[in-house]
Amino acid sequence: MDPVPQPSLRRTPVQQRSAERLARILDACAELLDETGYEQLSTRAVAVRAGVPIGSVYRFFGNKRAMADALAHRNLDRYAERISARLAATGRVDAYSAIDGVLDEYIAMKRTVPGFALVDFGVPAPTVDEAAEVDEGAEADAECGGSPGGSGGDANHLVADRLCGLLAAHLGRTADEALRRKVLVGVEAADALLQLAFRTAPSGDPALIAETRQLLYAYLAPSLS
Repeated sequence: MDPVPQPSLRRTPVQQRSAERLARILDACAELLDETGYEQLSTRAVAVRAGVPIGSVYRFFGNKRAMADALAHRNLDRYAERISARLAATGRVDAYSAIDGVLDEYIAMKRTVPGFALVDFGVPAPTVDEAAEVDEGAEADAECGGSPGGSGGDANHLVADRLCGLLAAHLGRTADEALRRKVLVGVEAADALLQLAFRTAPSGDPALIAETRQLLYAYLAPSLS
């Protein structure tokens, strides 16, 4: 599945060197999210960790929210890639193995991918100070034709869109509005339950994860079969 363009980027890297620098910036952002949290994250700290000039960060991002949003988009691309690879390796895919793939790959990323615990596919709500920073950044970015950050959309809708197309392709289904609605409801329910599971235990409460799996089997499997 091809990556989706990131609206949070001021400019898309063309040369390999620029793409590698962007990747280092996002890797540094993810590491610092785990170490300091989102509120303490700063573009300057990311530049230092990535070993790039602060101007290189601002070449891509207007502020830390845009940077975290780009990280969320990258996470979603990688999540889709992981699911696709798993289902392709499975051979004959049925509704239950597809649901297992979607759930298991998310849990694996939650446990192992830097920064994913705070920024999976969406960015935390802005603080008052950050909202003011975004407003000020919007004026400056308007002058240079950039975008200050954030996709402006609901992350779960983006996830549902990607999953709907991916599941339809692997299961030989049509990605129509009815299936998308079912997947969206499944994503919303699983999101709430998995948040509870990871609040209950750092690696995710096994019993709550099992309940989430059973819920998805009961609700989604008939629509995917």
